[in-house]
Amino acid sequence: MSTTTTTDPALDAQPEWSTATADELRARFAPVLTEIAEGALERERERRLPFAEVRALADAGFTAVTVPRELGGAGADVETLFRLLIDLGEADSNLPQLLRAHFLFANGLLLGDEEEDPAPWQRRLAQGDVFGNASHERSTARVGDLATTVVRDGEDYVISGEKHYSTGSIFADWINVTALTPEGQHARVTVRVDDAGVEVRDDWDGFGQQLTGSGTTVLRDVHVPASRVRIRGQSIDGRPTPQTAFLQLVLLSSLVGAGRAALRDAIGFVRSRTRVYSQGSGTTAASDPLVQSVVGRLSAKVAAAEDSVLAAARALGLAQDAVVQDHRDGTIGSERAHALIDAAELRTVQAQLTAVDEILEVTSRLFDVGGASATSRGRALDRHWRNARTLSSHNPAIYQERAIGDRLLNDSELLYFWSTGEKKS
Repeated sequence: MSTTTTTDPALDAQPEWSTATADELRARFAPVLTEIAEGALERERERRLPFAEVRALADAGFTAVTVPRELGGAGADVETLFRLLIDLGEADSNLPQLLRAHFLFANGLLLGDEEEDPAPWQRRLAQGDVFGNASHERSTARVGDLATTVVRDGEDYVISGEKHYSTGSIFADWINVTALTPEGQHARVTVRVDDAGVEVRDDWDGFGQQLTGSGTTVLRDVHVPASRVRIRGQSIDGRPTPQTAFLQLVLLSSLVGAGRAALRDAIGFVRSRTRVYSQGSGTTAASDPLVQSVVGRLSAKVAAAEDSVLAAARALGLAQDAVVQDHRDGTIGSERAHALIDAAELRTVQAQLTAVDEILEVTSRLFDVGGASATSRGRALDRHWRNARTLSSHNPAIYQERAIGDRLLNDSELLYFWSTGEKKS
């Protein structure tokens, strides 16, 4: 989609079949992404949630892009998905993040995470159904524990609780909720947004990513059929899984998209300027060598961040292929799959540290291309930094830096399950 980011085809090489698929899909979705980009500034000014934009993506097949072709999707591979999410992030960085739980669920179906046949859910995805999440809590429960409960009610279940940071759920048809049974077992409960007792609020008050609908979900005695409740066990499974890297890469795609948008808008701002400074060296801002240097530096940083994310996506693709092959062979948890998952997770954490630093600098230094007029509220160039800073605060990089260091120095295991809560000394 981008008209400001250029790449060397030799450095961007992929297998022939993958390149054709990626190019075909990017061309297919370009019109809807262009329309989303054209309304992004106005939505930001008005704080208007992108309900219509999410529906447009679903209607265009974007939200079913990884669903197998035989079930109505596009059958895109992992790297193609993240290329598309970066394109979407450039159009509006809110959208990849608010669809994170949706694509995670779709990816889990591909990996065989569900005990039952995944095809019925995949057909729903292909028909345009959108899935949200309600997992995070701000209760006094300890790290990894939950206050939301799901209990038997005859043949079915009743779920009650309050969730926060329910990113994307306000736009969704379905919400995947985490809960505990009275026996202390973890469960995933899938509720419809319009089920009686479900309330989703737009009360996210962060200064960035304001349109992700990352608000509160309240569940008041919601009756759920047994077919939509999956009991997972006494504790969260901490075994290596590709899903951890997948979740992080969706955030990084939003982040890189914000960087590409910042670069695009910096270039557009410079090209539109007719006034120059007395200290400048050009007759226009665009011909000033100092301004050209800033733009060149920004483009290099965006390219480095994007390349690091796509390299991690390729590593993740190898890991996921190994997991799927394990399921086919009946050898779940093979050493090969474990090694590839570990390599993908490490590369993803490294990409996070690279992309966070590079994109935060891009979204800050873009103001060096102009004077006070660049800070105009009407232009809202600050939204790129606010969005990037908010995205960079997820799974805080300081802990990831330490995790990599500990791994390299002491052969420690990487962490595959993130949670918050109170921790007893």
